[in-house]
Formats: sequence, structure tokens, C-alpha cells
Amino acid sequence: MDAQLEKQITNQGMSLDKVKEQLINFQEGFPFLPIVGAATIGNGVKALTETELKHFLDIYPTLAAQKEVVKFVPASGAASRMFKDLFSFLEGDGDISKSSFVQKFFQQIEKFAFYDDLNKSLQKAGSSINKAMESGQHQLVISHLLNEEGLGYGQLPKGLLKFHHYADHDRTPTYEHFMEGILYGLGKGNIVRLHFTVSPEHESKFKEEVAQVQPKLEKEYGVKFEVSYSQQKKSTDTIAVNMDNSPFFEEDGSILFRPAGHGALLENLNELDGDVIFIKNIDNEVPDRLKSPTKEYKIAIGGLLLEVQEKVFGALKKLDNDSGENAIAQAESVVTNDLGGKLPESYHSKNDEEKCKYLHRKLDRPLRVCGMVKNTGEPGGGPFWVKEDDGSLSLQIAETAQIDLDNPEQKEIFKSSTHFNPVDLVCATKNYKGEKFDLLKFRDMRTGFITEKSKSGRDLKALELPGLWNGAMAGWNTVFVEVPLITFNPVKTVNDLLRDEHQG
Repeated sequence: MDAQLEKQITNQGMSLDKVKEQLINFQEGFPFLPIVGAATIGNGVKALTETELKHFLDIYPTLAAQKEVVKFVPASGAASRMFKDLFSFLEGDGDISKSSFVQKFFQQIEKFAFYDDLNKSLQKAGSSINKAMESGQHQLVISHLLNEEGLGYGQLPKGLLKFHHYADHDRTPTYEHFMEGILYGLGKGNIVRLHFTVSPEHESKFKEEVAQVQPKLEKEYGVKFEVSYSQQKKSTDTIAVNMDNSPFFEEDGSILFRPAGHGALLENLNELDGDVIFIKNIDNEVPDRLKSPTKEYKIAIGGLLLEVQEKVFGALKKLDNDSGENAIAQAESVVTNDLGGKLPESYHSKNDEEKCKYLHRKLDRPLRVCGMVKNTGEPGGGPFWVKEDDGSLSLQIAETAQIDLDNPEQKEIFKSSTHFNPVDLVCATKNYKGEKFDLLKFRDMRTGFITEKSKSGRDLKALELPGLWNGAMAGWNTVFVEVPLITFNPVKTVNDLLRDEHQG
């Protein structure tokens, strides 16, 4: 790297060492994740019995009342991808017969929670939804939905769009997360703590929405909310390169740096001070009539987390004071039974002191319980057994891109996967002494992603950091639990809002 390029990188406020490492990653690529088996029911994925479910539902409220419970909601993503087909239609010739997606949108347009707002926007311009549709002005309706002169939905984040219609009001996903917080997020001091990661340009709008929702719900339900926000750090952006791996320069001569995906939010999570942290995406929300299974299983995985954590802490404290057979047996049991880990062959030849150190290192980590739904063909990550550098096997969430599908054995393991990751996590990020872990120390930087994008009509390669629930948590202790499919209802396109699960 020449001196002029180095100077430009530092002038743009980026770390030279990090950028050099990123350029090496582009040149060398990332290794595939060494999966050795799919995690399935009874082999890495726990299916709760009715008795277990009742037990966790019983113990969680009492335990949570003594903890700072936080609901961490990644909410910075723009909704533009939700409207990809509508944007294409807007840029086209207005012939609705060419797109079945657009036809469906208009056939059921009255079912959208934003229908009344959209109609009012058109009325201000001297039209209405019905008038525009009758005269074939479908593009006029779409422009009022997406563009700034109307509702501006094409520029807003998902969290601020109207998703669900109720008898006397409409709700955004942000509103629904407040409602969910009341169901399972009540912690110490009768407080529901909500944390949203937002983009800088949208933070004021989030605060406006919260100012509408918070007082109303506090009065209605007799709880207190503490709401905080953070932004994806600019310092986590990664350099973009041309297809030959040389730095990508913008037209003004500056080097292009891009947001590094949801893995960058590990820094935000690392700064959060909570005893129990639930993580759930902004768009995975359902109306009240369907919230019961979500409430039940969120409480259950929260109860399981706290019970497992208690056993981990007990084993660690015993190892601190005792290096004998009893302490070793207790720690081994927690590693293999409660956490479902598999010890390497080399472990059995260690002496007692070495075993104690090994077990201590294995147990003294952040802990997470991850809900998993049955695989219904959704693209994305799932639960797998992964071989660690020390020969042990750990449970991890792997994305399709991390698996070598050209390798017949790896492809067969991938195809045998029975479950899918809906991003339904509850985490404990403090150690047995009550100190916060430095989460960055448990990230596997070998699990990043390289993707192909474009900017101003030019192809480029972008680098994403290890995904927040993938490689960013590779060194965590993990428990997988099967949760009902009804708890997973993301909104990837605007027409997903027409599904029964999103109708009030």
C-alpha cells in the first residue's frame, strides 16, 4: 500500500491496520466453516416437554424481577428492499399486467394498515386510491406511497412503517416491540428496557414515534419503559474494492467505505449493560391475537438461560476453590449435558490441573439460548455442529455462504439440516463475578463475508463482518431450543403484510 493511499485512509478517519487486514481478506477470501453435522432434535436442538415449558414459565418472572432485562432490536435497516418490485414498477411504463406482484398489491390494497394514510395523501393532490386505479394511474399511487411528496415509505426504516391495523389505531413494528416488551421484558424495578439500533438520519423520527407510544402504554399497563438508542459505528465500516481487489474510489476521489452488515452491531451490544438481553429483528412482529406463543417461548428460553447460567456459575466457582474429581465431574456435566458441548479426544489424556483450566476456559464465556424453527425452505442460516481448533465440537449458527456446498460431504450435512435460525436469542453477557465480558474477544474474524454489489453503475466487492448471531458469537456457549413456527413472521416484501399473520 503506497503512502498516498495510507494518508487518504487515515484522513477519512479509518484505521489503517483494519483496512490492511480487510484488503488481505479480499485477496485471500475467508475459509469455509468446518461443519461436522446438523444440529437436530436430541442432537443439539432441545425440544421442550410440557413439563419443562411449565417449569421455565414458572421460574422466569421471579428471576427476571431481580435482573436488568433488555430488549435489543436491530432497527437501522431501510425499508427500500421491501418495495423493490414497486420501485421497478414506478420506473417502468406503468403496465400493471407485467407484474403479478404489483397486481396482488393493488387487488388487496385495502388490507394494508397504511391504506387510509395513502388515500389521504392522494386526496390532498386531488385524487384518491380508487380514482387513480380506475383511471389506470397505478404509478401515481405508488409514488405517493414511496416518495417524499407522499408517505415517503421508500426512504423510511421498517420500524416506522404501519404494519398492523387494529379497530381504533394502527401500529408500527416499533409499537409492537413495546407491546412484546410488556409480555416478557419486565425486569428489575418493574421496568421494560428497550434498545433500538437506528441510523443517524432516522433517530429523530424514532423518538417521535416513541413519544407517541410510550406514555400511552405506561398509563394503560402500569409499567415503566426505559428506551435507548445507538448507531452503527462509522469505525466498523469496511473498505469497498473493485473486482480486481483494488480500492474503490468515488467520483470525488474519496475511497468508498460501506456499513459492514449486522455483525457491526456487536460493538453496540458490547456497550449494553444488561443481565438478560433478548435480540429480535424489527420486522418479526405479529398482531396481539398471535402474540401468545411468542410470549410463552420467550419466557421459556429466558428461564432456561437463567437456569443454565446458574449451573455454569456454580461449576466455575467450584473450580476456583477445588481442583478435585468432584469439581471436574460437575464442570464436565455442565459442558456436556447443560450446554450440549462435546469434549475433544485430547481432553481425556490431561491431568486434573489441565482439565480444570480447560473446563474453566470453556465455561467462562458469554451464554446464549437461541430459538430455532423447523426448516420450511427459507434461505439463510441454521444450527450446526462445528469443529473447533482444539478438536471439540460446538453449536453454531451457520449461514449458507459459510458452507462449502461444492464439497459433497458438506452439502449432504447442509441438506440434512432440519431447523432454521429466526433470530430469536436471549443472551447473558456478564461473567460469574458480575463483570461484563468483552464480546469482541469471542468473535471469530475468519467468518466474514464477501459480497458483490454495485455503486453508480460500477461493480464492486463489499466486506461484511462476522454476522451478529453467526461468527460474531462463535466463541459463546450456545443452547438451541425448538420454538413454534408461528413465532417467525418477518416482513421481507410489502406483500408479506397481506399474509393472515399480519392482518389484525
